[in-house]
Amino acid sequence: MKKIKTKDAVGHVLCHDMTRIVKDEMKEAAFRKGHVITEEDIAVLLSMGKDHIYVFEMDEGMVHEDEAALVLSSLCINDHMELTEVKEGKVEIKATSDGLFQVDVDRLNRINELEDIMIATRIGNLPVKKGDKLGGMRVIPLVIEEDKLKKVKEVAGKEPLFKLTPFKSLKAGIVTTGNEVYHGRIKDTFTPVIREKLEAMNIKVVKHLISDDNTGRIKSHILEMKEAGVDLIICTGGMSVDPDDLTPAAIKLSGAKIVTYGAPVLPGAMFLLAYFEDGTAVMGVPGCAMYKKTTIFDIILPYVCAGIKVDKAHIAKLGYGGLCLDCESCHYPNCQFGKGV
Repeated sequence: MKKIKTKDAVGHVLCHDMTRIVKDEMKEAAFRKGHVITEEDIAVLLSMGKDHIYVFEMDEGMVHEDEAALVLSSLCINDHMELTEVKEGKVEIKATSDGLFQVDVDRLNRINELEDIMIATRIGNLPVKKGDKLGGMRVIPLVIEEDKLKKVKEVAGKEPLFKLTPFKSLKAGIVTTGNEVYHGRIKDTFTPVIREKLEAMNIKVVKHLISDDNTGRIKSHILEMKEAGVDLIICTGGMSVDPDDLTPAAIKLSGAKIVTYGAPVLPGAMFLLAYFEDGTAVMGVPGCAMYKKTTIFDIILPYVCAGIKVDKAHIAKLGYGGLCLDCESCHYPNCQFGKGV
């Protein structure tokens, strides 16, 4: 810090907040720490009784915290995002559309290991809404060496740390399986649950077919959905290992390539995911989704909405954090469930 005459302070950076007091009217910070003093500020400072002030000496090769925050944000921001105004050395990034938010955690960690640098984000691999905060960043000191910011850029590389893939307006078909529903022995209570979840993601159900426990008929219904041009085919029921549960076999026979039958997630262990060659997704949803508020279906659906293919390695990683705690009041996605990836 350096003590200088206020009249000579233009262009210097304040070391601390400067409080202005007007009797019976106000007591607040007229100038915040880090403020770069302008010509117009001199009269105000003098009226506050500040003939001398402490400032940082901005040596060559040093960068002010506001400018440094913008440098950090430039390494993170991507399409479908916007910056907030820099305030007190901090800037935030917000979503400009609904979509699936992802973060390159490895590069983020390596950046945060550097001295005097911080970037904080919300958890990735989750859906976000337009206007949601995605991350915030700043440097720790009021001024920072330019060389430190160069090092950050080297670690970050050329690709942004953040990615937001907007959700698409998809069409879906539902194949409900089971003799009990097909023959009218019980009411279909599974389909309404799936419809509600799809509608919440702006997915339109354009076709619904019901099949008995017949491999050929289930296969035929899946292909009929495919011919109808849907983006997502959901098969409910028939996903266990019982002799009459034939849905996995029918999906395989339809020609869709199975990514996984089974997942390290509870509830949702008997989940099946497959894709046709053109990218049409097929999900075999286990019965737990009918009565459990949140299952693997809720974890994977946003990826389908964003047009991002899920592979076997991704499914395997879901085991860490893949145990739902059955909280009395469900707060998903604001919990640990499904956050291991």
